[in-house]
Amino acid sequence: MTFSIVVWAKLIIEVFILWFIYYRMLVFFEGTRAFQVLKGLLVVLLLFIISRYIGLDILNWLLTRIFGISIIGFIVIFQQEIRQGLARLGQHHMFNFELEEAEVMQIIENISTAVYKLSKQKIGCLIAIERESKLNTYIESGVHIEAKVAAPLIQNIFMPKTPLHDGGVIIRGNRIMAASCLFPLTENPNFSKMLGTRHRAALGITEQTDAIVIIASEETGEISVASDGRFIPIVNHDRLVNLLRSLLVVENNKKKKK
Repeated sequence: MTFSIVVWAKLIIEVFILWFIYYRMLVFFEGTRAFQVLKGLLVVLLLFIISRYIGLDILNWLLTRIFGISIIGFIVIFQQEIRQGLARLGQHHMFNFELEEAEVMQIIENISTAVYKLSKQKIGCLIAIERESKLNTYIESGVHIEAKVAAPLIQNIFMPKTPLHDGGVIIRGNRIMAASCLFPLTENPNFSKMLGTRHRAALGITEQTDAIVIIASEETGEISVASDGRFIPIVNHDRLVNLLRSLLVVENNKKKKK
């Protein structure tokens, strides 16, 4: 009786651990092509367990081989997604919202004002706002500034023919940490060929981190925000302010309440 209870307890613990690991893997790859494949692997695993339990030896042998090959194929085919996911691990650094909300909104207003003035002149810009994922690697690729966020400074950085206008600006809290930073380019095969390097870089860094990126196109003057590997078009100044507030203030307050 005691032995049976111990065996069942161990079985329940093992199932719980395996399910937790699988769940974390689904969260890890959520939003990528690998997500659907992982769900398919779960089906194969369940079939394998059922076939083994009821004694279907041939099916069990076949599924054992398929499952082993699938794991290897998954690693080879989705190495890009795995690399992007691993890049996010251990990079937690909360955007500095220990500031008062009024000061945070002032920062957002400065960024929005600068971006709109640049867009009206059809001057391109690329601005990444750090959230939980540290952007130290990208900061180190640029020119260190660490100055208070101000609309005139952002405008001056992106003026054509100035030393820092190429590359991106990174903002951490209320500071512009660096300019002329290099961002990774997206490898998304569905990326529109009509969009240029700035947009590829904006999408690339949001695929590998949780940064928010604001882009102004020098060809059209259009403004968009990149988040979680997708673009959000901006129609006016108020829309940009409200979106940044939603992404940077409201979401942060929700996390603090949890």
